[in-house]
Amino acid sequence: MTEFDNNDDDKVQDNKELAVKDITTDDMPMAADTLIGWINSRRSMGNLDMPAPTHDQIKAAIECAATAPDHKKLRPWRFIVTEGESRHELGRALVKAAKAKAKKDGETLSEKDIRKTQTMPLRAPLIITVVTKMQAHKKVPPFEQMLSAGSAVQNLILALKAQGYCTVWRTGLLCNEPAVKDYFDVGPDDYVTAFVYTGTSPKNEPSRKPIDIEPLVRFES
Repeated sequence: MTEFDNNDDDKVQDNKELAVKDITTDDMPMAADTLIGWINSRRSMGNLDMPAPTHDQIKAAIECAATAPDHKKLRPWRFIVTEGESRHELGRALVKAAKAKAKKDGETLSEKDIRKTQTMPLRAPLIITVVTKMQAHKKVPPFEQMLSAGSAVQNLILALKAQGYCTVWRTGLLCNEPAVKDYFDVGPDDYVTAFVYTGTSPKNEPSRKPIDIEPLVRFES
């Protein structure tokens, strides 16, 4: 299990901001309508296979994730990369969580349910787990930090798509059970916000039907 923590140098440079290049329209790699169309083409793809992104590609994607809107630059997110044999360890943590939840709910897990839970992390060669790192701040309530974490996930999956990889953002009923939080060293007031399953799909991304946004938007002037 590899953890990418973009806060490693904070003790030395607490006030250092993320380096962001000034971009003009001439610097854009593609026309705006092309870029918008590309974003609209993103689809969640399950049952992924090799190849998976390299560590350098993952770090590049996480750099994009770290540009998410972040009030007061608290960086309330962390990224844990699970690959190879570590996926089996995560599977065991999920089974432990499932058994504890079943006991709490007065239920019993079948062997089929246990096997299914154990193999969940094997649906992709690599999983990037995004967790929160909430910080007390009088001007930044927890819900803003949660929204920032969600924005980081969206940036992450778009950056992975830009590098040619498919993803699916999963959570599920077990993601914030104590056994899973313990596995990722997530505190009681923090959350596992995403399992980003990452790899290559044998299928092409299906086209997306147009979304009617009229019921979703209100203009005021």
